[in-house]
Amino acid sequence: MAMINDNGIFIDRLTLGPYETNAYIAVCLETKESLIVDAPARASVIIASLKGTKPRYILLTHDHFDHTGVITSLRSRLKVPLVAHSLDSLQLKTPPEITMEDGDRLKLGKLEIRVLHTPGHTPGGLCFVIGQYVFVGDTIFPGGPGHTETPDDFQQILKSITEKIFSLPDDTILFPGHGDNTTVKKAKEEYAAFASRPHDPDICGDVTWLM
Repeated sequence: MAMINDNGIFIDRLTLGPYETNAYIAVCLETKESLIVDAPARASVIIASLKGTKPRYILLTHDHFDHTGVITSLRSRLKVPLVAHSLDSLQLKTPPEITMEDGDRLKLGKLEIRVLHTPGHTPGGLCFVIGQYVFVGDTIFPGGPGHTETPDDFQQILKSITEKIFSLPDDTILFPGHGDNTTVKKAKEEYAAFASRPHDPDICGDVTWLM
């Protein structure tokens, strides 16, 4: 069942693999060009979801194994380029055909995709903005930021969230790498509660805004 089906774009979510990782399919309804965001598992299920469309890209939010499990299979079967940040291509078996930086843009039919570089969870984390929808990977979830390994990483992910994600309109819908979607408005409200309290300067790991 489609998550989004409006005048210009169709978006579907597939929750796949042992870590219940979200892969997304986005389709330009005018041209039927499509893309995949992340490739956790079950390549045949992802390919079946593309039926009736013209696949153009595989977009990678970051290079953790639970998001990249079937990238090699999808690339060989679909013959479409992989799009990633150069800092998150080192763990991949083969490099991406297209590397993107903050502010770069791609076209999917009549739709424009804007790239946000959001490091913190990984050095080369990317988010992909299409109109009022954003594929945020593990940068932010309903209730908190993505996992961080060090206090510096945590400060970096806060910067990514507050400067990049929170600069988007309040009604923007965020599609994370795990779990349900949320909105910029709700994420800002949850973060405001977190920011109003004192915190250990060494905070990192799995943090929740309302803890």
